[in-house]
Amino acid sequence: MRLDKFLTETTDLSRSDAKKVVHRGDVTVDGEVVKNTARAVKDGMRVEWNGEHLELMGLRYLMLHKPANVECTTKPGLYERAHDLIELPNVERLSIVGRLDVDTTGLVLMTDDGQWNHRVTSPKKACAKRYRVTLARPLEGDELARAVEDFEHGLMLDGEEKPTRPARLEMETATVGLLWITEGRYHQVKRMFAAIGNHVEALHREAIGDVELDPELEPGECRFLRPEEVASF
Repeated sequence: MRLDKFLTETTDLSRSDAKKVVHRGDVTVDGEVVKNTARAVKDGMRVEWNGEHLELMGLRYLMLHKPANVECTTKPGLYERAHDLIELPNVERLSIVGRLDVDTTGLVLMTDDGQWNHRVTSPKKACAKRYRVTLARPLEGDELARAVEDFEHGLMLDGEEKPTRPARLEMETATVGLLWITEGRYHQVKRMFAAIGNHVEALHREAIGDVELDPELEPGECRFLRPEEVASF
């Protein structure tokens, strides 16, 4: 790997800035100052920038406890971005694995492993997501029974040509319940409850597949996934 590319892979430097620091003599390879940006960096070589030892990172897999009013986007906007909450080098290279609406809270996965991202999000995999839903008005009795049946058989949403995939609904109280879905249409959960005449007041994602949101994570905090969590997909 070229030295300038190595720097962009291990720091937040752009390619042009990486060339500048090399030309200034700020970078050493195995203890010697190198000003050639095309210098090959091989396994076992020690690269330092201003005395800091730089190492290539492996693939990264994280979970984030997303707060409300945070956007799952790479573009600057009206709200803080999920990426802004992650204090890691080259954070922009992390992709969000299953986005959440700006007002929805809970589990967000992030990775720079494109194949793993595809395994989690591909419609063919039908990966289940569990949400805790708070409703505007009570859902109980016969109305609840109809809703459970409608969700199991699939709902036709406005503007859609196909019904939703079978979903599982379990109410814990008259207004708070758990919903399992295996797809991710635009505002799907909110639209599903709107289709049965209710309104979602709050929405929180608790799990994706077998990966549960870590109860130790406060809103805005993140951690790396454990090997068994990564391997569960």
